[in-house]
Amino acid sequence: MKFNTKTIHAGQAPEATTGAVMPPIFQTSTYAQKAPNDHQGYDYARVGNPTRTALEKMIAGLENADHGICFSSGVAAIDAIIRTLSPGDHVISSNDLYGGTYRLFTKMFEPVGITFSFVDMTDNSKVKEAITDQTKLIWIETPTNPLLRVADIETLASMAKKHNILTAVDNTFASPYLQQPLDLGADIAIHSTTKYLGGHSDTIGGAVATSNEDVAEGLRFQIKTTGAVPGPMDCYLVLRGIKTLSVRVQRSIDNAKKVADWLVNCPDVAHVHYPGLESHPQHKLAAKQMKDFGAMVSFSLKDDSIEAANSLMSKTKVFTLAESLGGVESLVSHPASMTHGSIPKEVREKAGLFDSLIRLSVGIEDADDLIDDLKQSLN
Repeated sequence: MKFNTKTIHAGQAPEATTGAVMPPIFQTSTYAQKAPNDHQGYDYARVGNPTRTALEKMIAGLENADHGICFSSGVAAIDAIIRTLSPGDHVISSNDLYGGTYRLFTKMFEPVGITFSFVDMTDNSKVKEAITDQTKLIWIETPTNPLLRVADIETLASMAKKHNILTAVDNTFASPYLQQPLDLGADIAIHSTTKYLGGHSDTIGGAVATSNEDVAEGLRFQIKTTGAVPGPMDCYLVLRGIKTLSVRVQRSIDNAKKVADWLVNCPDVAHVHYPGLESHPQHKLAAKQMKDFGAMVSFSLKDDSIEAANSLMSKTKVFTLAESLGGVESLVSHPASMTHGSIPKEVREKAGLFDSLIRLSVGIEDADDLIDDLKQSLN
């Protein structure tokens, strides 16, 4: 089954009782049993819900995985993966990653004895140098948030396997439409379903896809024990969003390419970060491991002051100044003070994330209107 067909049919079948084409929203906390532990596959909604099961089957199908496990948020999914580790274990992560992930790693898990090395994952040798006897996981974010750097999943996964290390890829920026990490050798793919999978800025959720039985069993035990479950309505909204994933994302990508090209030629812009540009350092790698280049763009102005960046962001009329990404509407944000505000300034700047950087999540509006909006904001 090809991808566009999967977004409609993967793991889905008409509901058995009524023939409903869309999975019903099973808004229940518990299920009747004929006798103790004699039930129809569900006993308590924290453990399982049919709407959630439908979404988990869909996620697994899109990522070519044996298992999909859904969570209440993307961060909850990341938290569950790191909880499978033990004190003394070591994780190698990108030095350019989502601020919420950095905060979770450094504020919640470092204090209990899990150690992290943050390296430039565009340089495979840096990852190799960071491997120790205690390394249990390589955490890859590609393209990265917000500098759109691209890591070589296949090479890093192969390197990890030689040392019996798991690889996890945060696939949120790409979505399964553009990139399937498990096909490239990774063990785990993670999503904030809030973003491209949901696609309409109306739900919060997270998901993990894996074909590793031990990982899947550990995550299912965790979700049963800790309770970071998505509600059935949230699962339904993500299922509905996935139906239009490919058409939404492709339209956004087409717009992003036009916006990036315009920014490159704008005299007020100093630098544009977009893998689709031939000038991007990992352009060829992105073309190799991704179907297309995504709809996220970041850039800095020649006036590299935070005041200039704030002035532009406060004047946009089509781009909405807001956190998040991946919806049908175009968003503009300031990573240093919004999505990455939890990362210390010196750490951000060491990784190349300066206060003047502006991030765009390009939506499905008319590209000319988006460019005109940036023009009037700069003027």
